[in-house]
Amino acid sequence: MNVLLIGSGGREHALAWKLAQSPRLDTLYAAPGNPGIAAHATIPALDVADHRAVIDFVRRHQIGLVVIGPEQPLVQGLADNIRAIGVPVFGPGREAAKLEGSKGFTKDLCARVGIPTARYFRVTTRDGALACLDDFGERCVIKADGLAAGKGVVVAMSRAEAEEAVRALFADGPAEAVIEEFLEGEEASLFVLSDGTTIASFGSAQDHKRVGDGDTGPNTGGMGAYSPAAVLTPELEERALGEIVRSTIDALAASGTPYVGVLYAGLMLTADGPKLIEYNVRFGDPECQVLMARFEGDLVETLLAVAEGRLADMPAPAFSDDVALTVVMAAKGYPGTPETGGAIGGIEAAEAGGAVVFQAGTRLDGDALVAAGGRVLAVTATGSDVAEAQRRAYAAVDAVDFPSGFCRRDIGWRAIG
Repeated sequence: MNVLLIGSGGREHALAWKLAQSPRLDTLYAAPGNPGIAAHATIPALDVADHRAVIDFVRRHQIGLVVIGPEQPLVQGLADNIRAIGVPVFGPGREAAKLEGSKGFTKDLCARVGIPTARYFRVTTRDGALACLDDFGERCVIKADGLAAGKGVVVAMSRAEAEEAVRALFADGPAEAVIEEFLEGEEASLFVLSDGTTIASFGSAQDHKRVGDGDTGPNTGGMGAYSPAAVLTPELEERALGEIVRSTIDALAASGTPYVGVLYAGLMLTADGPKLIEYNVRFGDPECQVLMARFEGDLVETLLAVAEGRLADMPAPAFSDDVALTVVMAAKGYPGTPETGGAIGGIEAAEAGGAVVFQAGTRLDGDALVAAGGRVLAVTATGSDVAEAQRRAYAAVDAVDFPSGFCRRDIGWRAIG
């Protein structure tokens, strides 16, 4: 079977690495790809924003499965357009992708069907947002409504910080946002496959959003992660599946917009049980890297079963008992303006001990690998526990030669502590 993978980041490198291991695979194509993905896939000259060009490519190359990695093409309806020609797609259609494309859409769905989540208001003006702050005390969370690459959230720990976030959000004119109560507890990420009817748990993880050690500094798209998240016990996972994910999948099916793909539920484990923070409609980055490092099944067969509505006929996804941990190496300046063009070496040395270095923001300058974005590499290792996986991952990090890069040195500290 020929497979087309859409995307160019570390998540897609991890997917390509795992898809390439499938005996079902004939040729893996990836667009736009990156130098790391090119080790596993053919990189065609294909503009993935041009849906007609993608459809023509799918037809000409007899693609049997399309896997859409990033959220942007999902929100723009690429999955719908490919399904219209009868080709299986792993990824939700435009309407179901609103779970990530609009924070307000998701919060309203939660309110409608009784999904546990934080109390909230939707706001469209600065003055309205400022007025809402009175209802939340000193601490609240302010979320831009649309896609924000994992960075459109401010956790305000004081009224002054909340007011500053509101003013910044509306500084350039009209905007939409959700303001919600601050939830106490520990965060965890739960991944669930859905073919529109059947659901299957696909592992858990905890990530590190803040740029600095000790969870300090601004939010990022993610500076590291580990899997599984031990704090999400089997009992809590069952509650989250039943009270949150199952209710969501059923609500979308009832509205005629079934959810097909992976649903990433960001959870807060409160004293009252798990509550939904937000949904993503794709694998996380860098969570995908640690999930793929532990997944023991045939990824092509699994994703095809989801796309064709056969998930009920498949065995439950199998994962290694090992812990996987990934450390993101970012370019200096991230999450602000990153310093691009910095040379990268030592990847073979880093992988010699069994780690895998997934590439995200990279490009080739002649024969040299250089940084081309904010988050550049995701150095991933496994071990019998978090401490061992952490030790192996940082040993590999130290073998990478990336002078203009940096990383956190404490990924996994919560679990180890």
